[in-house]
Amino acid sequence: MTQFSPDVEAAIDQVRADVARLHGELVRYGLVVWTGGNVSGRVPGADLFVIKPSGVSYDDLAPENMILCDLDGNVVAGTPGSERSPSSDTAAHAYVYRQMPEVGGVVHTHSTYAVAWAARGEEIPCVITGMADEFGGPIPIGPFAIIGDDSIGRGIVDTLRGHRSRAVLMQNHGPFTIGVTAADAVKAAVMCEDAARTVHLAREAGPLIPIPQDKIDALYARYQNVYGQAGDDRRDDGPTP
Repeated sequence: MTQFSPDVEAAIDQVRADVARLHGELVRYGLVVWTGGNVSGRVPGADLFVIKPSGVSYDDLAPENMILCDLDGNVVAGTPGSERSPSSDTAAHAYVYRQMPEVGGVVHTHSTYAVAWAARGEEIPCVITGMADEFGGPIPIGPFAIIGDDSIGRGIVDTLRGHRSRAVLMQNHGPFTIGVTAADAVKAAVMCEDAARTVHLAREAGPLIPIPQDKIDALYARYQNVYGQAGDDRRDDGPTP
């Protein structure tokens, strides 16, 4: 049995519980079908992260069957869940954690409207204030990449590094989101699909009205630095009313 310090063991247990619970949010917001999609969370104070097992029903996910991995994407032997195969996107998540130490959570979904934009290889333009608040501009398109190695992770990092957006639409595949925690990344996934749906419907009805860049900048600065500061996490609050 792999041994960790008591503090690391406690952190692992907390991330296991958080990641298991947060998969239910993907179902609640209609972002996944069958067993597709995944949430992972970095373990604070250790070069480890927790991710869901591959092919397990969302109803059957529990802290004890989440899988603990090192930052190379290797399953940590002898830990709960290690007898299962991790998500097929594990290598992508691991690459993001290695390259972006500020990231504490990664989420992938196949949410309908975001995937539709990805299928066209088209970024979602920033034409609603909620997008300006949450993403600080358009949600970009990442390159086409095949599942199985770290190619998707490289595309995520190359696209989002230096970009305000916490969401990327991988071409012909779908959205990946990042956050300071796993919960933050899940929120970004929910908001990404909301933006994808709203902007799609708006464009179907008529021409989109751009938001001037200076107004996008002001909205983003307010939401990220002022709005909701009384709470523990500014992103627990909704976008600009």
